[in-house]
Amino acid sequence: MSSNERIPDYDLDEMLVVTAPAQLRALADPLRATLLELLLKRAATVTELARAVDRPKSSVAYHVTALVDAGLLKVVRTRRVRAIDERYYGRVARTLYIGVLTRPEDRQVATAVNGLAEAVAESAAAHAADELRCTLVHARIPIEDVRAFWAEVQALTRRFAQIPRSGDQVYGFVAGLYPTDAPTLPEPDPDPEPKAEPAG
Repeated sequence: MSSNERIPDYDLDEMLVVTAPAQLRALADPLRATLLELLLKRAATVTELARAVDRPKSSVAYHVTALVDAGLLKVVRTRRVRAIDERYYGRVARTLYIGVLTRPEDRQVATAVNGLAEAVAESAAAHAADELRCTLVHARIPIEDVRAFWAEVQALTRRFAQIPRSGDQVYGFVAGLYPTDAPTLPEPDPDPEPKAEPAG
C-alpha cells in the first residue's frame, strides 16, 4: 500500500453525532458494529462483508440496509459486473459520537453501545496470554480540560484507524473518558509559618 493512499478510500465526514433512536438501535447490534468497523479500512460490497464476517450474504445485506436506513452507511461508488451494478458501501463519518440523550429508552439502548464493555470481553484472551497493553489513570480535572484532552484522544484514534493494513493480526484500540467516584487526595494543608531559628 502506498504511503499516500487514503484510509478509507472514500470521502466521509469526520464525526456524526448520534442521537436518533434508529441510529442507536443500529449501533447496538454487534454484527452491525463489526460491519461499520470493517468499513474504516475501505469501501466494500455486501459480498466482501459477508466473506469477512463469515455470514450468509442475505443476512449481511439485511444489516447493511438497516445501517443505510439509519443514516450510518451510504453507497460510495458502484461497479458494473455482468450487467449488475455492484454497490460499494462506506461509513458516513469516521467517528460516531453518542450525543446527549433525553429519552430514558434511548439511554438504555445506548448502554449497549459501550465500547469499553465490548473491549473487556474481546480482550480477555489477550489478557490471559499476557498480550494486553492497557493503562488506567484517574485525575481530578475541570470539564474544559476533559474536552480538550478528548479531542486529542480522538485525533489519536483517527491516526490508529489510518495506519496502513498489513501483517496477520488485528489489534483493537479502545479509549474511554468518564466520571468516577475514585478517591482523590485532599488539598494539602497550607505551610505553617516558618519558625525562627534560635539565636546562637
